[in-house]
Amino acid sequence: MSIPSTDLLTDFEARGLVQQSTDPVALRSWLATPGRRVYAGFDPTADSLHVGHLVALVLLRRVAAAGHEPVALVGGATGMIGDPSGRSEERNLLSPEELAANIAGVGRQIRAVLSVPTAAGRPAGTVHVVDNADWMRGVGYLAFLRDVGKHVPLSQMLAKDSVKSRLERDGGLSYTEFSYMLLQAWDFVHLSDALDCRVQIGGSDQWGNITAGIELGRRLRARELHGITCPLLTKSDGTKMGKTAAGAVWLDPRRTSPYRFYQYWINLDDADAGRCLQRLTELPLDEIHSLDESRTTNPAARETQKRLAAELTRLVPGEAGLAAARQATDIFFGAEIASLDDETLGEIFADVPSREFPRASLDGDGLPLVEAFEATGLAQSRAAARRTIEQGGGYVNNRRVSEAGYRLTPRDLAGTATLVLRSGRKSYALARFS
Repeated sequence: MSIPSTDLLTDFEARGLVQQSTDPVALRSWLATPGRRVYAGFDPTADSLHVGHLVALVLLRRVAAAGHEPVALVGGATGMIGDPSGRSEERNLLSPEELAANIAGVGRQIRAVLSVPTAAGRPAGTVHVVDNADWMRGVGYLAFLRDVGKHVPLSQMLAKDSVKSRLERDGGLSYTEFSYMLLQAWDFVHLSDALDCRVQIGGSDQWGNITAGIELGRRLRARELHGITCPLLTKSDGTKMGKTAAGAVWLDPRRTSPYRFYQYWINLDDADAGRCLQRLTELPLDEIHSLDESRTTNPAARETQKRLAAELTRLVPGEAGLAAARQATDIFFGAEIASLDDETLGEIFADVPSREFPRASLDGDGLPLVEAFEATGLAQSRAAARRTIEQGGGYVNNRRVSEAGYRLTPRDLAGTATLVLRSGRKSYALARFS
């Protein structure tokens, strides 16, 4: 992917990635020169980013593709406080150990997503991953008030939507969170000093913090800084994207497996799929429009969702993760199970009946398959199970078994302690041995 630097803002706009921006003429003029630095901030509130962070990451990837240098700020200092923007209550404060682990985890993810080859196999440009604790550590309270706080009018801070909305709620806003805006504003000025970084991007809930930094840069340095916000990643019903019954959809495969990550996008509603394809992937817009048309003419094929799931799974867990996710999906639709870990099997078949058996039941002659069918509810009786198997409707790990006297032994395990039983085309059950 390669984007001419002069077309970066136009590219953002064409993909629906701009909700607010400072003076577009001045912004385009600044971005017309290759090698500009553009930053986005990520607070390490967990040891992994989640789906909601994908828009900012994709924006930074497009910054790199346009010949500029993305700057990802991991908030080791601001993470100790917590941003009140877009929140209804104060965040829990993290211990230094938790914060350090989160910074390391988030930093690895950012580098993995941003450090990619550009078009024609050229090596990726410079990616800056910085931690604001590096320049805030050791700064005294009185010095910060004198050097920064003095230049930020209270009326300006109180006018920000992120502050007003919290002050109107019963819980209010602590002074600690109120100070967050000063810290982020100083981050912007510091990065403009250290890296000549003059553009900050973020979600629409960051507009108040971004403009606070722009104003501070004008007051302290007589310097013109710029800001762009993108729409938050929400569903068509207005709820935040990336939330499931099982919790958040994380970018770390240890927290959200490639299979669950892939399935999240496969199961997205038609009303949301096209918009996500446009904002979160690097597919050309004409190809996206073709997929939009296919969704109208043949919605059952879910081509948009399949392409979206493939592109984002390739971006986050990587090619190996995509291959594993596709394998797991094929298994659910009948592909033979060769070897998978128990956790993945549990995720694929999370909604089917399961039954625990003693591990010892697999030893010796093994566990009669008809008994397992009856115990898991795949058959009402052993006689019914025998008929199903004899008629060709019995499967172990999606492999047909036609012998009614078949016995399950350790060699039938698909994972360490799990195997999959199936009756007919769609009736599944998990047998777990412990």
